[in-house]
Amino acid sequence: MGEAKVIINDQVPKDWIDYNGHMNDAEYVRAFSWGVDRFMKLVGITDDFRENNHYTVFTMENHVCYLAEMKLGEPFEVHLQMLDYDEKRAHVFYELYGENGKRAATSEQMLMGIDQTSGRPAPFPDEIFAKVKDLADNHTPDEKPKEAGRVIGIRSKKK
Repeated sequence: MGEAKVIINDQVPKDWIDYNGHMNDAEYVRAFSWGVDRFMKLVGITDDFRENNHYTVFTMENHVCYLAEMKLGEPFEVHLQMLDYDEKRAHVFYELYGENGKRAATSEQMLMGIDQTSGRPAPFPDEIFAKVKDLADNHTPDEKPKEAGRVIGIRSKKK
């Protein structure tokens, strides 16, 4: 259907580097959190919209796969794909790429529309839903990424 949408271009800052000499695991999550912020802006949930409509998006679940190390000053991009959506949820998939197209991490997330007045899940307002649908129409992969839908666990060997 559609290719991933590049939503962030940046580089790894010094304060993201840990004692192992590469990007700390929490900073991968920070980059993907920035991706949620960009997603919200793409669909029209700006600061003004949030303030005026008391509506936002929460991350309900997040699965991160760490695939490669990122180094100090390394340029990176975050790409967004839509896996699914309904009237109040968006199932999104982010990929973090380093230099030379290195696929460094992925994050599968379930995002939920929230009425800030009640603190409860609420359907996307019509104008937001239309933009979520447009993102899905243009940025849903033909095949589900291999990291999507994974379950964490240790495969036990029977004795």
